[in-house]
Amino acid sequence: MKKSILLLLAAIGLLAVLGLGMALAFRSFTQQALAPITGTTNTLRTQIAKVLNPTPTILPDPVTIINDVRSLARLETIQYSVEKIITAETGQEVFGPLFGDSLLFVAHGVVIAGIDLNQLEASDLNMRGGVLTVHLPDAEVFIAALDNEKSYVYDRQTGLFRKGEQDLETLARQAAEEEIYQAALEDGILDQAAVNAEAYLLKLFSTLGFDNVIFE
Repeated sequence: MKKSILLLLAAIGLLAVLGLGMALAFRSFTQQALAPITGTTNTLRTQIAKVLNPTPTILPDPVTIINDVRSLARLETIQYSVEKIITAETGQEVFGPLFGDSLLFVAHGVVIAGIDLNQLEASDLNMRGGVLTVHLPDAEVFIAALDNEKSYVYDRQTGLFRKGEQDLETLARQAAEEEIYQAALEDGILDQAAVNAEAYLLKLFSTLGFDNVIFE
């Protein structure tokens, strides 16, 4: 009786071992069989992600056309760094919360001024009695532009039933450039540019041997 029980237990143990081995073998076979499908699924997911979130591709045209070449003799004598806050809005009447669109734009710009020495003629230089008289051209603004790396949209509010106006930021940038230009003019950038130009040229003429110089 005991011998029969022992044989039965041994048989059960053997079946368990065989069952475990078969289960492991089946699992390994299943993983190997499904590996190509898993790999295909991952590849498909990657391709779908690339379609939904494409990486921008920049393709410069190999042909370069230079339209105009000019020689310049600009003496830049002053630079302003200006910051302005610009509010651009549309549809801000009674139904503004529903159909309006507004943004707050922080603009950083640079204004550079000086004199254009190309406008200086021989008749503008007169030497009398050891005194050099110089008639300088008027100071002018050479550059008034935004610094795109520092300029940004701080806030934007769009109505519930309105899509953002595509040109609103562009209009804000254009207005910002004009405001930066006007702010520099109002602060006297041209007057200071003329003063700086005279100081620079005075040193230049002095090194050339002209110790008495008068600017008109």
